[in-house]
Amino acid sequence: MAPYALDALDVALLAALREHPRAGALELSRVVRVARATVQARLRRLEEAGVVTGYGPDVDLEAAGNPVLAFVTLEIAQGALTEVRAELERLPWILEAHATTGSADVVCRLAARSHGDLQTALLELDRSPSVVRSTSVIVLSEVVAPRVLPLLRAQAGERTGTTRAPAYREGGAGG
Repeated sequence: MAPYALDALDVALLAALREHPRAGALELSRVVRVARATVQARLRRLEEAGVVTGYGPDVDLEAAGNPVLAFVTLEIAQGALTEVRAELERLPWILEAHATTGSADVVCRLAARSHGDLQTALLELDRSPSVVRSTSVIVLSEVVAPRVLPLLRAQAGERTGTTRAPAYREGGAGG
């Protein structure tokens, strides 16, 4: 499937959803200053293209009792990615994992209630017959929160030849 080319209205709509996650189409149409039918059609198109993948709540892991965050790189046995995937999916501490290039084969993001729980998670990872070596780094603080809007805004600006918000959004969301 070809990537969906977001335009400035798509990005404005995504920004409005980010700022007003519980807003309906009518409220979003007021925020981005376009017709409700336009908002509904754009949202449907973004969903069908796989750009918008869900509307679930953002969860603050620290507030939910998991203040310890770490990144773990795994060197795995040759050809063991399928086995490692199954093992990682089984472990509740694993928030996400990505196959990578370089010296590490997989990079994982973990969360835990305490350093002791993190140690338990790391020991569990090291028990895997597919894991040759692991290296962990504990997060001290978040410098930049996970985000996508700056990238999408820049790309939409490249396509239109401008990074300024279009006239329909002057004073609107995310301006």
